[in-house]
Amino acid sequence: MALTALLLPVLAVAQLSLSGKITDQQTGTALPGATISLSNGRNTVTNTQGAYLFSNLKSGSYTLNVSYIGYKPQQVSISLTTTTTHDISLKAGSTITEEVTVTGTRASDKSPTAFTNLSKKDIEKNNTGRGFEYLLEQTPSTVVTSNAGAGVGYTSIRIRGSDPTRINVTLNGIPMNDAEDQGVYFVDLPDLASSTDNIQVQRGVGTSTNGAGAFGASINIQTTTRRDSAYAELNNSAGSYGTIKNSVSVGTGLLNNHFTFDGRIARINSDGYIDRAFSKLKSYFLSGAYYGKSSVLRLNVFSGYEQTYQAWNGVPEDILNNGNRRYNEVGYINSSNSYYKNQTDNYTQNYYQLLYDQQLSTKLSFSGALHYTQGSGYYEEYKNDQDVTAYGLKPVTIGGVPITNTDLVRRLWLDNDFYGMTYNFNYQASNKLNLKLGGAYNEYKGRHYDNIEWTQQSTNIPPDYEYSRNGAKKTDFNSFLRAEFRPADNLLLYGDVQYRHIYYSFLGFDRNLNNVQQQATMNFFNPKAGITYTLNGNSDVYASVAVGNHEPNRNDFTNSSPASRPKAEHLTDFEAGYRIKADNFTGGINGFYMLYKNQLVLTGSLNDVGEAIRTNIDNSYRAGVELSGRYQFVPSLVWSVNATISTNKVKNFKQYLYNYDTDTNDLTQYNKTDIAYSPNLTGSSTISWQPVKNTDIAFISKYVGRQYLDNTSAKSRSIDAFFVNDVRLNYNFSFKGVKNVGVGLLVNNVFSKKYVSDGATYPDIEGGKVVNYNYFFPQAPVNFLASLNVRF
Repeated sequence: MALTALLLPVLAVAQLSLSGKITDQQTGTALPGATISLSNGRNTVTNTQGAYLFSNLKSGSYTLNVSYIGYKPQQVSISLTTTTTHDISLKAGSTITEEVTVTGTRASDKSPTAFTNLSKKDIEKNNTGRGFEYLLEQTPSTVVTSNAGAGVGYTSIRIRGSDPTRINVTLNGIPMNDAEDQGVYFVDLPDLASSTDNIQVQRGVGTSTNGAGAFGASINIQTTTRRDSAYAELNNSAGSYGTIKNSVSVGTGLLNNHFTFDGRIARINSDGYIDRAFSKLKSYFLSGAYYGKSSVLRLNVFSGYEQTYQAWNGVPEDILNNGNRRYNEVGYINSSNSYYKNQTDNYTQNYYQLLYDQQLSTKLSFSGALHYTQGSGYYEEYKNDQDVTAYGLKPVTIGGVPITNTDLVRRLWLDNDFYGMTYNFNYQASNKLNLKLGGAYNEYKGRHYDNIEWTQQSTNIPPDYEYSRNGAKKTDFNSFLRAEFRPADNLLLYGDVQYRHIYYSFLGFDRNLNNVQQQATMNFFNPKAGITYTLNGNSDVYASVAVGNHEPNRNDFTNSSPASRPKAEHLTDFEAGYRIKADNFTGGINGFYMLYKNQLVLTGSLNDVGEAIRTNIDNSYRAGVELSGRYQFVPSLVWSVNATISTNKVKNFKQYLYNYDTDTNDLTQYNKTDIAYSPNLTGSSTISWQPVKNTDIAFISKYVGRQYLDNTSAKSRSIDAFFVNDVRLNYNFSFKGVKNVGVGLLVNNVFSKKYVSDGATYPDIEGGKVVNYNYFFPQAPVNFLASLNVRF
């Protein structure tokens, strides 16, 4: 009885609710699917009768934001002292928003899949000039690394152990993955974060989208959307290892109630933590849009240029153990005991996107895009003691002595074009049924050619001598149909089917091992189904099963013959979870079981053309649990945390090691081992405190468990677990004539932990023993980035 008496005040507070109905102001018609959000972070959508409900609210003042496509958004202040009903009528807008641009490739709040949304505010907090992937570092199951060790230059991401070649990335619904090697290189678009409005990360197969199959995750990025007021922003950062970022952004706001123009120019330079790992990056972004009563037309033109000194190989294990964590052997010249100064990667990528949204009726909307991406560049490298016949050259005889070997400098070029169209129809058939029909047709043309720039010994070749050239063409067509059916207000049934067709022409080996142009055709069918059950206004449970298929990459094709060509990979992904949103807490738990068939891995074996390539393994799987939560202790103190516990296994793995003693490849059979680069435990934590208004202090932590460099679970070929902490300080203020001044300081690795986040291994057998040639990517000790952002 005493306990009940003590809890009565709490129970009384918890019983307050806010409800109402959203209607069309002119007709009084209910608006199902309208988005309702409260200032405490909770949000919901109206049901089939246009009704909304927030329960378990505390008394106090709230701001209610209501939005619906084709209507003017409305903001209402409510003082809640008792259970309240508040109806809202929306007025049809004179212009529409761009909400439909990316909805075709994204999960909704009730979708039965695991996802994380990042808003523009989330992005701005962490936009200091480091690689784009660092914006996602605190999302579940994620590991981010930097080749240069300081976060600038070549950076990369793995989600659920899958690298970028198995992560589908779209920019405004347009594929970003390279059509041939399937990787994603955000270094080619430096400071993309400054032109990004929001991001959604889906883990697992996720919803159907355009481009490469999502085997680990998909990342959906939306760039600049409408800003109604004119602005100018100066964003600057500077810090350790010569890192400096300068970015200028301007926008007109909405002109004549129809037009907007936005632009940005940026540069980022860094010396890098690793020796000779500098980065010189530049980019610009231009966007213009026309907003009509029922349509939006937007043109984006943007470009990025990168020059980076090569730090791709990592630091050899023995040198790292001897204390030299910054060693970079790339570009070493044996004859002069020095390093080649132009051992660099140089690439420019230009993007053109024409995006169109049209509200065709109250039930039907359309989103489409035309796009063209042009890329061109090379990496230059110094090669010691090269056999001239390997470059198609005949030895030159000087003084009766044939010159068979020479040091040389070569450039490996890539010139490519990627273009196509995407489309998406969204049909609200009834209050209970929503249909999406989408897809894309894309073409890629790539030209690979290699030149010799200089030779130490005479070879009688002209400057820019071309010794190799090959071309490739790839077409990729997909179409998907997605349905969300609500037989009851608390139940959603989800179905999604995708057909994908790929044609690839490349220079490869035929059945007689002649190097000639080859063709491959692949057809994939990717069905998905799921269910979401809403327990109450605050929580729901869901379950889904999804199928994904993923084609081999360029090297898999070019370095094999039809007899040894690997098969496409196949994944069946089972997901189930629970989500909750309350006043001061949001959280979720998601379980996954990802069953792979024909996963491609390096085994060390050689194929019939003598190349060490990836081969299919029959069975492998990932199984785990992802937990995430955000708790607001008081308005000024918030803790966000997530953790993933998983097991990632390969069954019956065969590894072949070259034996120098016998000149053979020796086989070792493993029953069950860990999948490479797949830690069994990852976690992150952000404790954010606002001691005074407009101030934010965050303590950010990241834990990554042991990662194996191959599929043998050999500790001698692995990366130690690491636990790293950062501190982020932000303070914002304003004065007359200046909308905002933001001062920030990011202290990375505040405790100066010595750790590596990535690596590679090349073992063999010498003298009857296995010798490990391990290479690691050390990350910088404590380092700083200070920022000053001014907005007018």
